[in-house]
Amino acid sequence: MITEIIGVIGLGNAGGAVAGALARKTKVVGFDPDPERCLRAGDLGVDCVSSTEELAEKTDHIILSLPKPEISIAVTKTLCDSASRPKLLIETSTVTPQTAITCNDLCKQNDIAYVDAAIAGGVASMAAGEITFFLGGADENKKLASNILNLIAAGIHDLGPVGAGMGTKVVNNGVMHALMVVLIEAFSMSNKLGVSSQTMIEILNREEGLLRPLVHRVQERMQEGNYEGGMSVTNARKDSVLALETAQHLGVPLFATLAAHTPYEIAEANDMGDLDYASLALLWEKWAKVSFKNTD
Repeated sequence: MITEIIGVIGLGNAGGAVAGALARKTKVVGFDPDPERCLRAGDLGVDCVSSTEELAEKTDHIILSLPKPEISIAVTKTLCDSASRPKLLIETSTVTPQTAITCNDLCKQNDIAYVDAAIAGGVASMAAGEITFFLGGADENKKLASNILNLIAAGIHDLGPVGAGMGTKVVNNGVMHALMVVLIEAFSMSNKLGVSSQTMIEILNREEGLLRPLVHRVQERMQEGNYEGGMSVTNARKDSVLALETAQHLGVPLFATLAAHTPYEIAEANDMGDLDYASLALLWEKWAKVSFKNTD
């Protein structure tokens, strides 16, 4: 048990779980405009107050867990204008990297340390106090925040400057949500083919399944810039066409899978047909002006 008081603004599913986990380790004050959420947090040992300003009077260390980026900015402004400004603001809400940068700028102008500490995982891990954090901010601010986050952390990934933590979560979530659509499309097709969902789960849950593009393409080829040999763009394009034709025959609408086919057509048209299909990365290196090659 530590003696510092920690404030949590936003006591929804995530914020309430975080506040409850912290309350088992130290004194926690919380605020949420919803009285029901405050009651639930009270049952977890959180001392709820009636306003953001009142919370700022009781603690120098505040965690935000809010539903929208614009609310995070508004609350940060309120705290910056408060008579009792906090010393440290930890943003755990899911916001854009630019929102984190905007809030950091506001805090910097008012001598408030700021970090973005995106949460990876579900409410169950939050409530258990076994949270993985993606951390972004100035080194001295991350050190301050880690003293608090370590109370409920299973792991803390230091990802660099302000916005890096949130950006990583946004990218991760974007992959998960896009993949969900691809999987629904795939399972619709397999269902129409008479293949059970459990069988498809077992097929995809192998090293040669969903992990293969990540490990054998991103890690082994994109990071090395090695696109010789392997499964060619031409063959991958052919398989993609067959999937589209099969879906059309089965009467299964495709959205994500159809969109994913387009880069194969572009690569084929740009004389990349003999390269491994991971070479589609070269298109994005040109379009986004990035490099995927590992320089470590």
